[in-house]
Amino acid sequence: MIERVAAVLCAAAMTVAVPAAAQTSVPPFSSLTVFGDSLVDAGNIRKLGLGADPALGYVDGRFTNGYDYTDLLSFAMYGTPTVASLNGGSNFAYGGARATPTTPIPDALEQVALYKAVLDKGGKVDPNGLYVLNFGGNDVFAAVKGADAGVSDPDAFLRAAAQNYAAAVDALNKLGARNILLTGFPVATEGTPLAYSIKAEIALGEELAKLKLAADTKLMRYSYLDFFGRVQANPAAFGLPAPLILPEDKKPLTTCQGAGAFPACAGYFSFDGTHPTAAIHQALFNDINSKFGFGLSAVPEPATWAMLLLGFATVGATLRRDRRRRVVA
Repeated sequence: MIERVAAVLCAAAMTVAVPAAAQTSVPPFSSLTVFGDSLVDAGNIRKLGLGADPALGYVDGRFTNGYDYTDLLSFAMYGTPTVASLNGGSNFAYGGARATPTTPIPDALEQVALYKAVLDKGGKVDPNGLYVLNFGGNDVFAAVKGADAGVSDPDAFLRAAAQNYAAAVDALNKLGARNILLTGFPVATEGTPLAYSIKAEIALGEELAKLKLAADTKLMRYSYLDFFGRVQANPAAFGLPAPLILPEDKKPLTTCQGAGAFPACAGYFSFDGTHPTAAIHQALFNDINSKFGFGLSAVPEPATWAMLLLGFATVGATLRRDRRRRVVA
């Protein structure tokens, strides 16, 4: 069996030259902790048997065709992707999570509480670590749906989302987190009126202004709306093909999944109509790295990761077949 696995590994290596995982000699942060929704879920929802079905092209529990931007931050700093909290890691994000406590899925404050529960078992907050908060899309989506999503007053609902989002920042600050990266409200899906996201963003700014953070807390606020606008206006500036294939409501062929173009998804902005492709996540990583001066080295291109993951999947399939044969024998 060992010889068979070695042969498969060799074949995978010949398929794609895998670069060493990019890693700075001195990472700007000593750890990475993630809270959020499906844009940064590393497999918590999949661990529960929900969503991110690999048969639909989702990779390794992520809601895209590869790794997300927090994984790439982790790769660049430590040489490994983030690990879901249900698998013992420090990524507490859950697909479907809202900033508001309006679903059974852990919301922003509940995820911070889950992190605190881990600390209460003997852990310690890393003041030199980076803490990422990535919420809002599902709240915007619910506000757009209105009564169908249990929202009677969209404006009040988005204000509550902004308040809860800011409260999660405050809770982390009080625990001792000192480097907090906060993404804003994105446009939740194709066809979503931009006005909802803009209202939420304005409300979030007002709520954050009310916080009294520790003097040495660095709050890094990143705007999804600004990023998505720049990418769509000039994709070539981010190393993306121009023009990008943008998602259009009720036109599945304008998404990578709808067109059956995964795992590569070359030229597509959206993987499934809601989540960006791995290439967009790579652009996100590059933009965040540049904006906040992290000084991180580049990470491999999404296509490289896709081929590498397919190679690992092949190895896994071979191991499973060998185990079954041994049991039968």
